[in-house]
Amino acid sequence: MEQPSTAPHIAIVPSPGMGHLIPFAEFAKRLVHRHTFSVTFVIPNDGSPSKAQTSLLDSLPPSITYVLLPPVSFDDLPAETTRIETIIALTLVRSLPSLRDEMRRMVESTRLVALVADLFGTDTFDVAKEFNVSPFLFIPNTAMCLSLLLHLPTLDEAVSCEYRDLPEPVKLPGCIPLHGRDLPTPVQDRRSDPYKWILHNARRHRMAEGILLNSFEELEPRAIEYLKGEEPGKPPVYPVGPLVNMEQSSKSDGSECLKWLDEQPKCSVLYVSFGSGGTLSYDQMQELALGLEMSEQRFLWVVRTPNDKAADAAYLTAHSQNEPYEFLPEGFLERTKDRGLVLPSWAPQAQVLAHSSTGGFLTHCGWNSTLESMLNGVPLIVWPLFAEQRMNALMLTQDVKVALRPRADAESGLVGRDEVARVVKGLMEGEEGSWVRNRMIELKDAAAKVLGDDGSSTRALSELALKWKAKLVNQLH
Repeated sequence: MEQPSTAPHIAIVPSPGMGHLIPFAEFAKRLVHRHTFSVTFVIPNDGSPSKAQTSLLDSLPPSITYVLLPPVSFDDLPAETTRIETIIALTLVRSLPSLRDEMRRMVESTRLVALVADLFGTDTFDVAKEFNVSPFLFIPNTAMCLSLLLHLPTLDEAVSCEYRDLPEPVKLPGCIPLHGRDLPTPVQDRRSDPYKWILHNARRHRMAEGILLNSFEELEPRAIEYLKGEEPGKPPVYPVGPLVNMEQSSKSDGSECLKWLDEQPKCSVLYVSFGSGGTLSYDQMQELALGLEMSEQRFLWVVRTPNDKAADAAYLTAHSQNEPYEFLPEGFLERTKDRGLVLPSWAPQAQVLAHSSTGGFLTHCGWNSTLESMLNGVPLIVWPLFAEQRMNALMLTQDVKVALRPRADAESGLVGRDEVARVVKGLMEGEEGSWVRNRMIELKDAAAKVLGDDGSSTRALSELALKWKAKLVNQLH
C-alpha cells in the first residue's frame, strides 16, 4: 500500500455551492479508490460553508482532505444587484493569494501533480503554472455545455446583437441547433458582469492540459465525438461521467415521505422538485398546483416559498421557507391528500428517485438531478428555470428523447394548469410517456456499463490517471 506522501496528489478547487462540489467529490472518490491517488479540496468561500457542504466534505475517505480558504469580502459590491455568477467568479479570484499559500504548502508536503478547477476557476491556472503543476478543467455539466464554452469566444466575435435576437439557430459543434434564447441565462445579456465573467473563463479553457467532463459517450455521442477529436489548441477531453452521489441520505426527516411512497403502487408517483436553488413565481405555483390536481396522478412535491423576482432565489436567501403551504391554492392540500404529499423545502432525493413507486420526475433540469434520474431509469418532465437548464431541456427532449416538456403561454410566459395536467398525464399514463420511459431505461443500462471495469468512462479515468502518474515519474527523475 502506497503511503500518502508518495502517492500522486491532486488539488481540486471547486467554485462555491453544492452543485459543483457533489460531482467533484464523486470524481475524487473514484480517483482514490481506483488509482490510489490522494486529493486535497481547496475551498474558496464567501462566508461560512453550508451544513450540506461540511457534511459532504467530512464524509470523504481519509485520503481526501480539505482546506477552507479564508473568506473573501464583498462589502464593495451592491448586494441587491450583484448576480450569483459574479459572486462565484469573484470568490475564486479574490481567493488567489490564499490559494497560492496553500499550493506552496502542498508542493512542499505532497507529490502534487495537477490542479483541477471548474468552469468559473480558470484564473487558478496561473497559480498552478507558477508551481509547475498541470492545470486541468472540470465541466460538471453536459458535453453540449462544453461545446458552447469552447465556441463562445468565436461566437462573441462573430455576433453583434444579443444571441436571443439572432434570426438563425446557433450551431454548436457536435450538437443539435438551438435558438439563442435557449443559451444559458448568464449569456443572455452581453453587457452584464455575468456574461463578461463567463466569456473571460471561456477564453482561458484552452489553457488547460485536459478537460474532464461529467457525461458519457452513449448519452451525447456526437458532441463527445467532436470534443475528443483533435483540433489545434483544443485540450484532450475525458468523459468520466456520470458522476453522481447515489448514497442514501441518513437525514431522519425524510422518513415520512419514504413511508408514504411504500404505500403507493409501483411507478405511480410523480416526484416534483426544482433543486436546491429553484423557485417559481406565485402565479406559476398556483398553476402547477392546480395542474397536478387536474391530472389526477399521484405526486410528491417539494414546495418552496414563491419568488416573483428571481428563479434562482433559493440560492440567494437563507432558506427561510419553512411554511410555503400558505402560498398553495385554497383547499389544495385537503382535495389532494389521498394521492399527493407536499414537503416543505427538502426531500431525500436519492431515496425518492430509487424508490419503486416513483414513476416520473418533474425537474428544473439541473445536471446532477438529471443524471440521478437517469441512473434510476426515471423519465422526466423538464421545467427549466435558470443557468444552463434551458439548453439541457432542449437536449433531453429533442436529442436524447427521455423527457416531455410543457409549453408556456406565449403572452403570460406561464405554464397553465391544463398544460401541466396534459403533460403529467402523458408521462404517467400515455403512449409518449411509455416511450420515453423505455428510452430512459436504455440509458440507465448504458450508464451502468460505462462505469464498469471496461466501460468508456472508467477507461477515460485510467488514461487521465496514467498521465498524472507519468508527470510524477518525470518530477522524481
